[in-house]
Amino acid sequence: MKLAILGARGIPARYGGFETFAEQLAVRLVERGHEVTVFCEATENVLGQYKGVKLSYVSARNYGPLTTIAYDAACLWQARSSFDVIYMLGYGSSALCWLPRLWGTEVWINMDGLEWARGKWGALARFYFRCAEKIAMLTANRIVADAAAIEANLAFRHKLMTPCDVIPYGCDIVNNARVEELAPLGLTPRSYYLAVCRFEPENHVREIIEGFLASKSHAKLILVGDDKRNSKYVQMLGRYVDERLVFAGPIYQKAKIQALRYFCRAYLHGHSVGGTNPSLLEAMGCGNVIIAHDNPFNREVLGRSALFFSAPRDLAVAIDTVDVGALDLAALKSTVVHRVGQYYTWNRITDHYCELLSLVSSEARGRGVVIQRAPHLSRGASRT
Repeated sequence: MKLAILGARGIPARYGGFETFAEQLAVRLVERGHEVTVFCEATENVLGQYKGVKLSYVSARNYGPLTTIAYDAACLWQARSSFDVIYMLGYGSSALCWLPRLWGTEVWINMDGLEWARGKWGALARFYFRCAEKIAMLTANRIVADAAAIEANLAFRHKLMTPCDVIPYGCDIVNNARVEELAPLGLTPRSYYLAVCRFEPENHVREIIEGFLASKSHAKLILVGDDKRNSKYVQMLGRYVDERLVFAGPIYQKAKIQALRYFCRAYLHGHSVGGTNPSLLEAMGCGNVIIAHDNPFNREVLGRSALFFSAPRDLAVAIDTVDVGALDLAALKSTVVHRVGQYYTWNRITDHYCELLSLVSSEARGRGVVIQRAPHLSRGASRT
């Protein structure tokens, strides 16, 4: 089948979760016989394809706050009639997703968490995203939620809801990392706790800092994120000063961030409005001891393989428990890696999407529509 993936900045992935997801999924779908095109922002370094994935470049003119919507609109127009399925990552442009359906193209929308609940948005933006979420229920043939808790939340709030499939993001299992990557930060293995996130209220960075400082730990807390951004919340975080706190800034080098995860004493995860968070999965793939904010999304992903906190005092107790060795940390690490292998490998995620594409193909044949399929692709094929 011919699939277009829209809504990401492009591949190879250099930026964030959607780009990584687009790359990992697209490459694997091509390996299984599908024809996949990823739409990318036009840059100076234009590639015709990447690992068999076709790349289509669209200029992203600067329209201020409307730039992303204008870019998505241009992508939707260009892709409108050339594919069997268009997969839009994110629902911010859902009002435009009816367009390809006029040409008989199926449209999927990845709902990507509760965007309207993020603290970085003002009242107008939150209203817009609430409206966009509701519109997505009407303009898409199918929506994809990255967690069952997201699907339940959507179903509770929307009486009219298009068919929804729950398919999480994936991650790799990391068996080793370069310890020398720690040297520039003056770190040694297991000498620090780690948090990697955008510095936003819904990620509970303040609570993580306060909980860590209230603990008895002599380790460091490494905070990886945009600590120089001009926002009241980031400025407030900057007022916490302690020799154990290290604001490391954003880190984009894969080897360095992977080493930080792999060698940390425990990973502190405060996200609360997403579904299956990519940063959490990457920590799980590194076999980290994880202390996560207690909410339905994190509980769903982690099961019983982590510790949870609701308030700074809970986090302080959890950190002290890890420090004194009162838990079987090896068992926690083993359990979290097993959970990744059971539910969150990229090949398993790709299995789910192949099943959906097979369903679309079957429905199209039922309507008398001919869809070209690669001769070696068997329906329901599964690779682990």
